[in-house]
Amino acid sequence: MSRLPAIVFFLAAAHAGAQTIRPGQWEVSSKMKSANPEVDQAMSMALQQLNNLPPAQRQQMEQMMGQHGATMPRLAADGGVAMRACITPEMAARHELPVGQQGQCSSHTQQVNGGMNVSFSCTNPPSSGEGQVRFQGDTAFTMHMNVTTSARGTPEQMAVDTSGRWLAPACAQPQR
Repeated sequence: MSRLPAIVFFLAAAHAGAQTIRPGQWEVSSKMKSANPEVDQAMSMALQQLNNLPPAQRQQMEQMMGQHGATMPRLAADGGVAMRACITPEMAARHELPVGQQGQCSSHTQQVNGGMNVSFSCTNPPSSGEGQVRFQGDTAFTMHMNVTTSARGTPEQMAVDTSGRWLAPACAQPQR
């Protein structure tokens, strides 16, 4: 399976400074757009592969994601990726966004009025980017990132637009 969808989940280390994030169940949706139609097609195919996993593989992946308070990524109506994630009280105290970071990554944040500027660099898969997060109180955020990835062996540029919204104070228990 392609590593491109993993780019969506690189922000766990992004801290919001004084901004608070409400603990509980969140829904996070991301849409990636590349200047290269082949990359867009590869991302779409990878998402379709996730939706068409054999039952045993799907169950294994759901259990792994559930251990981290998340659901399987799914194809959203707008062609992007949507998933639910749990943000614990500890994560809220650290001001973490409710998404998981993949690979060996480092990040830098700078608090700005209404949000933060963020940059990251990952070595596996190779990727880097920078962008802005804007908060709507403690129950929603939007983010725009410009990302460079080499997951397919050559540098690719893409824009990632993400939105997150708080759903409930309690996180859904993982399906077993």
